Amino acid sequence: MAAILALLFTFIFFCSSSLAATITYNVVTMGAKPDGKTDSTKSFLTAWASACALAKPATIYVPPGRYLLRAAYFGGKNCKNPAITLRLDGTLVAPSDYHVIGNAGSWLKFESVSGVSIYGGTLDGQGSGLWACKASGRNCPSGATTLAFYSSNNIVINGLTSLNSQMFHIVMDGCHNAKLQAVKVSASGGSPNTDGIHLQSSSGVTILNSHIRTGDDCISIGPGNSNLWIENISCGPGHGISIGSLGWDLQEPGVQNVTVKDVTFTGTQNGVRIKTWSRASNGFVKGVLFQHIVMVNVDNPVIIDQNYCPDHHNCPNQASGVKISDVSYHNIHGTSGTQVAVKFHCSKEHPCSGISLEDMNLTYKDQTAKASCLNADGTALGSVQPTSCL
Repeated sequence: MAAILALLFTFIFFCSSSLAATITYNVVTMGAKPDGKTDSTKSFLTAWASACALAKPATIYVPPGRYLLRAAYFGGKNCKNPAITLRLDGTLVAPSDYHVIGNAGSWLKFESVSGVSIYGGTLDGQGSGLWACKASGRNCPSGATTLAFYSSNNIVINGLTSLNSQMFHIVMDGCHNAKLQAVKVSASGGSPNTDGIHLQSSSGVTILNSHIRTGDDCISIGPGNSNLWIENISCGPGHGISIGSLGWDLQEPGVQNVTVKDVTFTGTQNGVRIKTWSRASNGFVKGVLFQHIVMVNVDNPVIIDQNYCPDHHNCPNQASGVKISDVSYHNIHGTSGTQVAVKFHCSKEHPCSGISLEDMNLTYKDQTAKASCLNADGTALGSVQPTSCL
């Protein structure tokens, strides 16, 4: 009997210790008001500071309701906590006056954090007023990114919804080992510069099972990214999934080891795109796989454009210095919104090499589509339509 009681005591002690291992900070308890009108920024920052002061896992809990936040900075340099979870059952709302955060750069900014996880919730950037300002040609703020992580590691974002960001919805810059899953992004197809997810100078980033509807790239991949895995994505409206623009700087880190698979593009401006500035650069793109892609009335389903130079400014008579190699397109099917469904227009100084096409069938208005190549070299295997121009 004594042995049984001892075991029971040990079990109860273990369970109690486990339950007590994670401390929860409720933002309402700390003064936040779920009315969508009262500025709750201070309460959220207090909850963050409290969690950071602990040397063991902690949760910041946001109950149902709408919480008004101004620009908020969540820094990790002095954070002792190795695992902070933000569990959102509510909606965070940006100020309706776009001037309040319009020049802040980011609305919700995490920097130098490690082990931060965000589960659920909605971020409402209320960006439509700023979009209208920009459309009118008036002098407007540049706009804020809704959620940004800088120089951070081991990040999880799961089940988050981002609505109507002023500019980019989610940014990962200088981050390592991040997993974004079941993310929903929604903004008007005419909203300017509202990229869904933008990656910059990051590695080991996975994006899974997400739905993105926006006015710019669904996912944009800037310089310095490596080891990216993007799978099971719905994109549209928007500008597609883009590597680039690259090659603005003469000294620029390259992009390598990128997999994009199981993606459906619907009514987008582009499908899978690589875009570089037509100017000198030592950048590169290599080791990219686009696989199991469905195009539904996509204007430019497959495109490499190394002649990017809007309004012919900043790159007169120059060729792109970005070297593109080892890019594979496998099992790509669907319909093009234009007759040229495949376009490889590469640099005249650094032609694309190692382009591989396999099992492709893209049509235009129930007819055979066309392919266009400049300075591109590669191979086509199996059934490839439009007929390869490599």
